[in-house]
Amino acid sequence: MSAARLEDIPNIGKSIASDLRSLGILTPQQLAARDPLKIYLALSDGMGKRHDLCVFYTLLAAQQYLQDGVSIPWWKFTEQGKKMLAEEASLKPKLLRSRSL
Repeated sequence: MSAARLEDIPNIGKSIASDLRSLGILTPQQLAARDPLKIYLALSDGMGKRHDLCVFYTLLAAQQYLQDGVSIPWWKFTEQGKKMLAEEASLKPKLLRSRSL
């Protein structure tokens, strides 16, 4: 990985880098250690609205790059991202039920 700043990561521009910094993610190393879905949900919670799904796909692409140095366009992660979001949505009712028991 040759990224020294968040903006050095393919697919990460100034706006997403700024959003990440608002969550305390300041370096590529910190981003690599975090779960893209949790970051996406935290961004949505913190801003009071759901981010466009392309932000989640961008985070998946960034994670891929940080793991193996291969730059893949964010839209190539659409299918994987949709599956992950569907799994998350199916788990929420189960988690809520278990908390109320």
